[in-house]
Amino acid sequence: MARSATRGPAAARRRAAELRSEIERHNLLYYVEDAPEVTDAEYDALLRALQALEAEHPDLLTPDSPTQRVGGSPVAAFPRVQHAVPMLSLENALGVEELEAWRARVERALGRTEGAARGEELAYVAELKIDGLSVSLTYEHGVLARGATRGDGMVGEDITPNLKTMREVPLKIAAARPPESCIVRGEVYMTVSGFQRLNAQRAAAGEPTFANPRNAAAGSLRQLDPRVTAGRPLHFFAYTLIGAEGLATQAEALDRLVEWGFPVNSKWGRLAPDDLAGHCAAWEVRRGELDYHIDGLVVKVDSLAHQADLGATSKAPRWAVAYKFPAQEATTVVRGILVTVGRTGKLTPTAELEPVEVGGVIIQMAGLHNADEVARKDVRIGDTVVIARGGEVIPQIVRVVKEKRRRGARRFRMPERCPVCGARVVRAEGEVAHRCTNASCPAQLREKILHWASRGAMDVDGLGEALAQQLVDQGLVRDLADLYELDHATLAALERMGSQSAANLLAALDRSKQRGFRHVLFGLGIRYVGARAASILAESFPSLDALMDADRERLEAIDGVGPKVAEAIREFFDAAENRRLVERLGAHGVDLRRRGGPAAEGPLVGKTFVLTGSLAGFSREEAKAQIEARGGRVAGSVSGKTDYVVAGESPGGKLDRARELGVDVLDEAAFQALLARSGVD
Repeated sequence: MARSATRGPAAARRRAAELRSEIERHNLLYYVEDAPEVTDAEYDALLRALQALEAEHPDLLTPDSPTQRVGGSPVAAFPRVQHAVPMLSLENALGVEELEAWRARVERALGRTEGAARGEELAYVAELKIDGLSVSLTYEHGVLARGATRGDGMVGEDITPNLKTMREVPLKIAAARPPESCIVRGEVYMTVSGFQRLNAQRAAAGEPTFANPRNAAAGSLRQLDPRVTAGRPLHFFAYTLIGAEGLATQAEALDRLVEWGFPVNSKWGRLAPDDLAGHCAAWEVRRGELDYHIDGLVVKVDSLAHQADLGATSKAPRWAVAYKFPAQEATTVVRGILVTVGRTGKLTPTAELEPVEVGGVIIQMAGLHNADEVARKDVRIGDTVVIARGGEVIPQIVRVVKEKRRRGARRFRMPERCPVCGARVVRAEGEVAHRCTNASCPAQLREKILHWASRGAMDVDGLGEALAQQLVDQGLVRDLADLYELDHATLAALERMGSQSAANLLAALDRSKQRGFRHVLFGLGIRYVGARAASILAESFPSLDALMDADRERLEAIDGVGPKVAEAIREFFDAAENRRLVERLGAHGVDLRRRGGPAAEGPLVGKTFVLTGSLAGFSREEAKAQIEARGGRVAGSVSGKTDYVVAGESPGGKLDRARELGVDVLDEAAFQALLARSGVD
């Protein structure tokens, strides 16, 4: 049988290239430029022609072909992926006053005096804060290599097959000379109209409907079967570009993204400092014009050099802020006030509410934080209250509608005994929290087990709430080390387990032993030691044993570890039972050491550097890598703990700060000489 149209290999290759180019051009016109030239039927005909050609000539099929968006086979689970650059969260500005306070901090840090800007013009970029799911796309030689969710900011889930089903996500960068590697970050979202159509279809099919567009987008993107994702009305906006050369501002980065074929929300603006507040307030009024939900704006310092100078805390960049719109409110009735016990023993009151819809979500619970908060707001069981939901914040009770207070509305009192174990409840002097005094309280232990098994900690698949409760109730686990003494027969005999589930759990526990120091430290659940703090500490100590022996002064000297964190660490490891727990974990083969790591000795070991300005021989990331490889660390701001400031061309206010504090300043030649003396190749 002759080939279709008697097309030979060379002709087929040329035609396939023509079709791919034409299809990607139409994608760009439709999704980025909003100027389609063909009908949907004409577009589909081009796609079918390419599919037929690739079926006839399988050697022509490439990973970046538009035909690869149809969705592959289902997966059992999403692999974990480490973000090359952490996806930090943003500081919130609740209203104009907090926005202006953030702006003042930025301008002080950049060395500006009030009313007068020094150096290059200071400008900001304001972008709509789309209410969706953040993703990170990695491109290698211009081709999409990996797409991941944000996860905990350090580690996300690899959802590449699902993202490839979205036509708005380019499989190939539209650039003549794409970078060897770059990262594009953006938001996957669902329009209001698309959400309504999807829910109508699901209701007609007798399937449960989604609560809101954000949940629908997140659920659609995290389907184990990419073909399900392909059938959902998902959209994408890009907002960050990392690794591209020749960019000086965020505005240029957004323009570059559009040039490369990425859809960018067109409602962004480059603003003078005095125009920020008015711009944000205007969008608060205009957000109803949009066919997608926004919960505020993201305001960024435009200059990338200034962004680098400002740096970041352990949780958020200093050069960006999320301006949040006022929370949406509704009125309902307090049915009761429940008390839960967390893994640190803290008792938390939570209001149980008559169900009410707020911003498309049914709310049945609201946080009350502590007994002082309940008393301050005078919340009573039976009261009519106003609740608010803003962004991702847990719904809160704003105020009590006292004119509607019912006769017999009951005051709340914190229990004197733990509602789980019956132990005495105490409130330490100077603290607002009430805590259970029983370190072996089943509620605390259950929560500690769940935290230990979580993805950000030891990532023990199969260890969920029901199983953790059984292990505690039956006395099989009295501390975290007991998890590694469980055997197959014991586990298989538990309710809803069986032989295969028991084997899977034991395999997951065995894998968790190799997670390393950072994950173990986070998993221990020390107060104030979150995932980012655990990473900082793991960079500063070679092992958990070394951290346990560090005094408070040594801990406080670490940039990003303040007195509060240092005190909590010492308090935890000064307790004999906690040191025994660590010893037992080590005895069971849990790796308590840092993976890889910097040099153990040399002139840079333990030294803190701050980088400012542009270096001719290094990118900022390369300079940071050179320092860390020699045992040093790079901080975002100059302080009394800084050992060296490396100043390149056009340094910012950090150089002045270094001179004020008497910190050693190195030009690029001196920096290179110091690196050479370290003895690292």
